[in-house]
Amino acid sequence: MPRDFPLRATFDQVAGSYQDARPDYPPGLYADLLADTGLRPPAPLLEVGCGPGKATLPLARAGFPITAVELGPALAAEARRRLAGFAGVEVVTSSFESWEPPPGARFALVYAATAWKWVDPEVKYAKAADLLTPGGHLAVWNADHALPAGHDPFFTEIQRVYEDLGEGHPGPWPPPESPPDPTADELAASGRFEVTGTRRYLWALRYTAEEYIALLETFSGHIAMDPAKREHLYGEMRRLLAARPDGRLTRHWSVVLTIGRVPPG
Repeated sequence: MPRDFPLRATFDQVAGSYQDARPDYPPGLYADLLADTGLRPPAPLLEVGCGPGKATLPLARAGFPITAVELGPALAAEARRRLAGFAGVEVVTSSFESWEPPPGARFALVYAATAWKWVDPEVKYAKAADLLTPGGHLAVWNADHALPAGHDPFFTEIQRVYEDLGEGHPGPWPPPESPPDPTADELAASGRFEVTGTRRYLWALRYTAEEYIALLETFSGHIAMDPAKREHLYGEMRRLLAARPDGRLTRHWSVVLTIGRVPPG
C-alpha cells in the first residue's frame, strides 16, 4: 500500500462531527449517476468507505438496497445510527480489501465517495469488477478544494502560514476545470472497465472561522498534524477572519464523477 495509507484510519477519530462538517454532494450528481448508469431500485449497490453515510443516505432514500463497507468502527456505528430507518441498508465494519462478501453476491453498482484513493490500488479495481454483474458500473467521486479565478484571498494569506509550518501544499493548486483526477486513466489501465463518462461539479460555501476549523478537523492531514502547529494555524485563521466585517470566508468545492462499466458478457 502507499505510504500515506495509515492516514485513512484517522477519520474514525472524528466520526461524530464528520457528517455535519463535510458538505453534501450536489443533488445533480446523484441524478446524473442514475441517468448515466440507468440504475433503478431494487438494483443492489455496494458502497466502499461509507463513513457516517454522507453518500449512502441519498441513494437509500431513493429506494436502493445498499451494502456499505466502512473501515472505522466508530464511523460504521455512526452510519448504522443514521441509516437505521432503511431496512435494505447494511453497514459492514471492514476494509474493502479484506471484506469477504456473501457467496455469490453481485452488485449492479460499486461506488465510493471521497474514499477510493484510500483503497489499495493493487486490489480495488479487480475486486470491484469481480463483484459486479456483467454490464455493472463503478462510480467514483471525490470532493476537493478548488481555487477558481477570483477565489477568496484568504487562501493565499493562510497558505503562507501553512508554508511557515512546513505544511504547505506541494506545488500550485490546479484550476478547477482540470483537477488532477487519475481515476479515468486508472479505470482504463486496469483492463477490467471501460470508461463511460466523467462529469464535473463546482460550487461555493461560506464559513465562519469556527465552521471552517470544524471542517479542517475532519481532514486526515489536520487530524495528524502536530497539535502546536494546528493550534497556531487555527489561531491565524481566526485572526484573519476576525478582520472581516462578516467574519466569513468562501471556499469552492470541486467534484469529478467518473463512471466505468464492466463489459457485458
